[in-house]
Amino acid sequence: MAGIYIHIPFCKQACYYCDFHFSTSLKKKDELVNALIKELQLRKRELKNQQIETIYFGGGTPSLLSTDELNAIIETVHNNYNVIDKPEVTLEANPDDLSKQRIVELSKTKINRLSIGIQSFFEDDLKSMNRAHNAVEAEECLKLATKYFNNITIDLIYGIPNMSLKKWNDNLQKAFNFGVGHISSYALTVEPKTALDSFIKKGNYPPIDEALALQHFNHLVSETEKQGFVHYEISNFGKPDYFSKHNTSYWQGKSYLGIGPSAHSFNGKQRSWNVANNTKYIKALKENVLPSEIEILSKQDQFNEYLMTGLRTIWGVSLKKIETDFGISYKEHLLASAKKYIADQLLVISNEGEKSHNFTNSKRVLKTTQKGKFLIDGIVSDLFLI
Repeated sequence: MAGIYIHIPFCKQACYYCDFHFSTSLKKKDELVNALIKELQLRKRELKNQQIETIYFGGGTPSLLSTDELNAIIETVHNNYNVIDKPEVTLEANPDDLSKQRIVELSKTKINRLSIGIQSFFEDDLKSMNRAHNAVEAEECLKLATKYFNNITIDLIYGIPNMSLKKWNDNLQKAFNFGVGHISSYALTVEPKTALDSFIKKGNYPPIDEALALQHFNHLVSETEKQGFVHYEISNFGKPDYFSKHNTSYWQGKSYLGIGPSAHSFNGKQRSWNVANNTKYIKALKENVLPSEIEILSKQDQFNEYLMTGLRTIWGVSLKKIETDFGISYKEHLLASAKKYIADQLLVISNEGEKSHNFTNSKRVLKTTQKGKFLIDGIVSDLFLI
């Protein structure tokens, strides 16, 4: 099984914290859509032996595309790839794009999952991040969307300076009250060369408080658990049957095709990425040229990749897989490097046995503990084989 990611590089305005590739000019939107379709056609042989189980529109703001444009792209996938009967088709959308008319239109397409960028239900937070929508739109779009879509995930940001625990809890409770089956939640981070980075350096915005972010994270974990969510990846919480199939395929090392400017692809052995420039991307596709670079992953790269993705999830890293796929020396390196984190109760080795609890054929799995989850990026980088 494999997935297809389609990057839509347009936004109405730039969020202060964002470092993804996008443009606030829609002048090249028609040309870009044609280029996306051309790239899908040119690359159809890359996944010829695999079934497509997920299609994901990310960005940017994919909801800026018309329903006809989205349908044209989806049909191109179906006409050129071996797509399963009922694939998960996700559209990232902003609340200000989700009028009742638009939601009804989308519900009649093959799109069956909405990822809505709420970020916060409070007006001051939205303004501080330069979001295009307001607090009223955040709630109104969910009232409408939940009537037409069963599978909805929302994004929420925590660790916003001066956000009280009560305010963060109010955000969570509002999300729970809408009955969404999935929440993706991330700490506000300062990426280089973003507007937020500049504001903080100039003293125009409070610095990020990691202690506050940790407090918010721990509250997020406990409150979602009370509501029946499973914390299946560091930033993702889903009720049973509502995990993101597309993102889970990333973390489990499945192949995926990245379409559009700046999009990345992966097939287990190599990674490729498209040029992060709309004009250059469109020009190349008009000439039937793929505007991408390819990196062949060494065994060491593949090992590090497996650690990076596996330790972010509830499934962890299989020691048997490490030994089988990479060799005993890789397993010994991992166990030696993980020893101090196991002693500090940040990592743990567990036996994943069968339901009978007969551990004769159990799998020893290295996992992140609850205590270690907030620190996982630093832990993983220390476990890498350099």
